[in-house]
Amino acid sequence: MLNALLKVSLGLLAVAVAPAQANWQLPENVKQLVVVTTDDWDGIQGQLRTYVRTENGWQAQSLSSAVTIGRTGSAWGIGLHPAQSGLQKKEGDGKAPAGIFALTSGFGYEAISGLEIPYQQMQGSHYCMDVNESAYYNQIVDASIVGEEAVEGSSEGMRRDLHYGDELYRQGVFVAHNPQNVPGAGSCIFLHLWRGDDKPTAGCTAMPGEVMDELIRWLDADEDPAMVLLPGEVYKKHQSAWGLPAL
Repeated sequence: MLNALLKVSLGLLAVAVAPAQANWQLPENVKQLVVVTTDDWDGIQGQLRTYVRTENGWQAQSLSSAVTIGRTGSAWGIGLHPAQSGLQKKEGDGKAPAGIFALTSGFGYEAISGLEIPYQQMQGSHYCMDVNESAYYNQIVDASIVGEEAVEGSSEGMRRDLHYGDELYRQGVFVAHNPQNVPGAGSCIFLHLWRGDDKPTAGCTAMPGEVMDELIRWLDADEDPAMVLLPGEVYKKHQSAWGLPAL
């Protein structure tokens, strides 16, 4: 049962990759949008903006921040957007997945009440599987349930304070990249706390702790929140056709 709940929290059960088609637009049920833009495909720093969909279109919200992304920039990922030609996200490439992705739930070290999205308190036995050959690839598992052998090789202990001595996952949000868990296509993508404004990630999007605290409380599952991550010029190219906010 716990494994099933964790899969739901990652949004891995029923999110289909949109077919490539010229008339695709962001689904109307997505009413909260986190937009991250970078200077180019190689950029490791970006700007986060937030928007809500109203009867009059997208309205910018006050929550915004500098962020860092993957240490080698970004490449197309697998999410809600149509499949795109060009460099694709791969496991271990240090790139953040570019495109549009559901934001399904939160996680962290401590219990948090009063949130509008599902939230999973992580224990020392929780791991996200980034091993291509694992039957649990791109899923959160509990070693106390699946066994220690099943999590062997994972570099993503979800209680980083216990495993690695840092606070990066003190609060975070699951990004539903590669929802079909295609081996090698990239795993364990989150929004989480940063090391600093010039310190990139292994592929996630990172921000100051106070920004994450505000963001996780702003997200509302009833509004089907999603995230867009694109280089600025690529965002402008798709903005109108995909029905994205004007920056």
